Amino acid sequence: MRTVSVPFGDRGYDVLIDEGLLAQAGALCAARLAPKPEKLLLVADYTVFALYGAAAVDSFRAAGFWVDAVTFPAGEHAKSIATLERILEHAAAAELGGGDCFAALGGGIVGDVTGFAAACHRRGIRFVQIPTTLLAAVDSSVGGKTGVNLAAGKNLAGAFWQPSLVICDPATHQTLFPEEYANGLAETLKHGLLFDAALFASLQRGGRLSVDTIARSIECKRDVVVCDERDTGKRRLLNLGHTLGHAIERASDYAIAHGAAVGMGMVLITRLAQARGWCGAEVLPALLGGLEACGLPTECPFAPGALFAAMAQDKKRAGSDITIVVPERIGQCALRKLPFESLKSMLEDLWNI
Repeated sequence: MRTVSVPFGDRGYDVLIDEGLLAQAGALCAARLAPKPEKLLLVADYTVFALYGAAAVDSFRAAGFWVDAVTFPAGEHAKSIATLERILEHAAAAELGGGDCFAALGGGIVGDVTGFAAACHRRGIRFVQIPTTLLAAVDSSVGGKTGVNLAAGKNLAGAFWQPSLVICDPATHQTLFPEEYANGLAETLKHGLLFDAALFASLQRGGRLSVDTIARSIECKRDVVVCDERDTGKRRLLNLGHTLGHAIERASDYAIAHGAAVGMGMVLITRLAQARGWCGAEVLPALLGGLEACGLPTECPFAPGALFAAMAQDKKRAGSDITIVVPERIGQCALRKLPFESLKSMLEDLWNI
């Protein structure tokens, strides 16, 4: 078993990564959550609960937990205030106290909304992340960003609330569709482009990730979030491809998945950087090759106008400015603050080349 420690002082936690850990989830939580919760509310979408809910419930009950479960439909549209309310009402009806715990079983949507519910219930209780997708394992389960979408935009309501434990069982990735697994590869590729040229190079071969590679990707994210929990400085580098990626998701009404949209966003911002002389000539072909090896699209289907409208509520905007992440070379990126209108004109120029 690989362990990645995330040091946040007395709020620090471990990420445990190995095949077969889902069956040990109850025992791991009993051993590592002190004091041990009496009650645990398991949160999952319908699809994941049908696959892994029984195994998770059995594991927690075998470890002595009182367990209840709340489920909801799968998909980005379930990442909403209505789902948050559903979880909170269920927790209140089950009389979960401040010493009890939520457990998020599923992908990033489940983890984000469960974490937000944990931050809200009784002004904050513990929660455990059990990511069942590669995307959630290497990205959203670590770092404490939680939230839901609003009609105005993605992730506009939320809180920073760190989990107490993350249990990652890569065996659950076997039930993912190839397109969903590729979403996680996009975030891993992003971590390599940002921080680790060797990690980036390893993804050019495609295929399933080893436990060690998953752990390395998580370490890349860990190293940033522990020095900038509230996303005011270096952590913003993790937004590489996300300004445009979130716009692509929203323009598609979330028909385009997060990882695929981020991949398209990374390509657009790299093309822009190359046109402006901000990055080396080797970056774009390497990125295109990596995305293709991971089974990810490289071309954005939307014209600039649709993206600009979707970007109007982007959280990375500050007044008339927006901060973008620019790749300079493989393994090194930089933050650049631009007037929003300048970014619009630069992107329009790309479409006219």
